[in-house]
Amino acid sequence: MKKLFLIISFSAPLILSAQDIVYIKVFAHLKIESVTFSVEKSTYSVLGDEKSILKNNSSIMLKLTAVNDSVEVKSFETVYGRFKTVRFADENSGGEMKIKLISPDRKQRIYPDNYVVTTETGNLKLLNEAKLDAYIAGVVEAESGTRSTPEFYKVQAILARTFALAHLNKHLPEGFSLCDQVHCQAYYGKPRFEGISEMVAETKGKVVVDENLNLIVAAFHSNSGGQTANSEDVWGTRTSYLKSVNDTFSLRMPNYKWERKMAIDDWLSYLKLKHKYPIDEPSAKELALNFKQDTRKIFLEASNVKVPLKNVRQDLQLKSTYFNIYKDGDSVVFEGKGYGHSLGMSQEGAMRMTKLGYTYTEVLNFYYRNIQIIDMNKLAFFRDE
Repeated sequence: MKKLFLIISFSAPLILSAQDIVYIKVFAHLKIESVTFSVEKSTYSVLGDEKSILKNNSSIMLKLTAVNDSVEVKSFETVYGRFKTVRFADENSGGEMKIKLISPDRKQRIYPDNYVVTTETGNLKLLNEAKLDAYIAGVVEAESGTRSTPEFYKVQAILARTFALAHLNKHLPEGFSLCDQVHCQAYYGKPRFEGISEMVAETKGKVVVDENLNLIVAAFHSNSGGQTANSEDVWGTRTSYLKSVNDTFSLRMPNYKWERKMAIDDWLSYLKLKHKYPIDEPSAKELALNFKQDTRKIFLEASNVKVPLKNVRQDLQLKSTYFNIYKDGDSVVFEGKGYGHSLGMSQEGAMRMTKLGYTYTEVLNFYYRNIQIIDMNKLAFFRDE
């Protein structure tokens, strides 16, 4: 395990290139008892506690099981032993492993490059040791699917690379770079659509920085509803690049409109109990039952009481904060636009832009203001200067 910590314990993430390694904890949300490994491509050396166990060239399937604080390795015929750390090392280039969780049962996935398996709290801990751009390709498909345009995949690749490099130390105390959950970036291994890897390669090294050459917070969401938001209105922190823009490209897309009904009494009780909103004042009550947003607002406000719309969205599990409210019998209707936090790029808007012929640079400069798209190796040079 010493090598693992040496590789990821860097203080300047931008020393990485597309061929450098990131450590991603996969199936991070699960408690894994057992899993099978087999080779999809290439030849792998299997090491237990840094000593060779065997070479696996797809002729054998290995089952790994958590036994107390050790990993038991066996095939159908042989028990190879119990180890603190098991490593699958690709002896060539472009190796791929087939991973199938047994307990709990999950569908098989294919992961690139190398693998490290240890235990924590009595369960298996699975780390995919992958080249940066192999990881980025998996993220792009997980975040944007298989039916987008090549130009949109370039946009998503640059944002995914920017996010990864800005957060490489996010899980450093736990012994890995990032996990495969959405609070890092969704990642399910090798993309099924080969064209994604080609688009990632065409953007090799490209990242997005602000006017001070700092990696941006590469925020994106499903649909802006026609207007993105300012970072200070959502996160309370002002940035030079997450600025509200009128976004006609997101109009009439699948997640552009939504509705939600709620009993009037429940809505008013929520406002009173959670936010101390003055529902007994006629004008305040009327506003709560007939609320309009021609442009994005931050609060529902009456009699010096401000109800943050981001809290309403979270508490009521609404798709966005961009909604109108009107009465319908004994109910109120939330008539909403957009899906997500509304910061940065609207994925559906960006998809539409690329279908209309806009380039990835035009898309990024539309949704993020005062930015530069730069090679990460050149950025390291400029920072040194």
